[in-house]
Amino acid sequence: MQYRNWTALLAIAAAAMTWCATTSHAQQKTSAPAKSARAARIAGQPNINGVWQAMTTAHWNLEAHSAEALKGFWQLGSLAAIPAGQSVVDGDGRIPYKPEALAKRDANRAGWPSADPETKCYLPGIPRATYMPYPFQIVQGGGNILFVYSYSTANRIVYMSNHQQPPVDTWMGWSNGHWDRDTLVVENTGFNDSTWFDRAGNYHSGALKVTERFTPVDDSHMQYSATIEDPNVFTRTWTISMPLYRNIEPNAEVLEFKCVPFVEELLYKDLELNK
Repeated sequence: MQYRNWTALLAIAAAAMTWCATTSHAQQKTSAPAKSARAARIAGQPNINGVWQAMTTAHWNLEAHSAEALKGFWQLGSLAAIPAGQSVVDGDGRIPYKPEALAKRDANRAGWPSADPETKCYLPGIPRATYMPYPFQIVQGGGNILFVYSYSTANRIVYMSNHQQPPVDTWMGWSNGHWDRDTLVVENTGFNDSTWFDRAGNYHSGALKVTERFTPVDDSHMQYSATIEDPNVFTRTWTISMPLYRNIEPNAEVLEFKCVPFVEELLYKDLELNK
């Protein structure tokens, strides 16, 4: 389920954070003060509440890529150039496309930016939402876990109990989670085929399954990985991995990036009546 109503989201977040604060206060009374956020725990699990952000160029391309200019945007100079980046794909650094799927990836890439769902402000999907160049917030209480993203006011609930099959395919999929010791494991299914992995045209089909792992390392970062399964597009499963960093500013928060108003002309200009 994805909510578009931020008032409802904030109410859910406030309730969860109130529970967290109560639990934390009780822990402080019965145990020694925590030396870092890594030591804090909620219902026996690591406390991963906070505002997080990836610091990679994965949103441009999951694979290694050189710096280059964007064709057709010469007026913007370096503002529209693609920065170089290293691959976040484990192993040989390459995405294992089937030959016919690779051809479609190349066509997607040639059609960028108009072909990219991000350009149209569509919900980004998983795992793309994690490493877009915007922060996201994790709200963890004693039960389900809420993820809130800046871009397109996207969000998702990770169901920690009462796991179910997705009732319908959506952009953000359906997330069932569990703890494996100190690692949050999230299995995501029920995706449509309308999202990409990055701006380089890397894509998937509706058969996509994404298994994420969030492992706290210390009070300022955690290790993130996502294993991709899609037999319609890839020859085998493959995994991306990267660190996520906690925003430690005293006033850190996720601000809404409601991009729909910015794409209305792009999407509907041709329907405008001649005056």
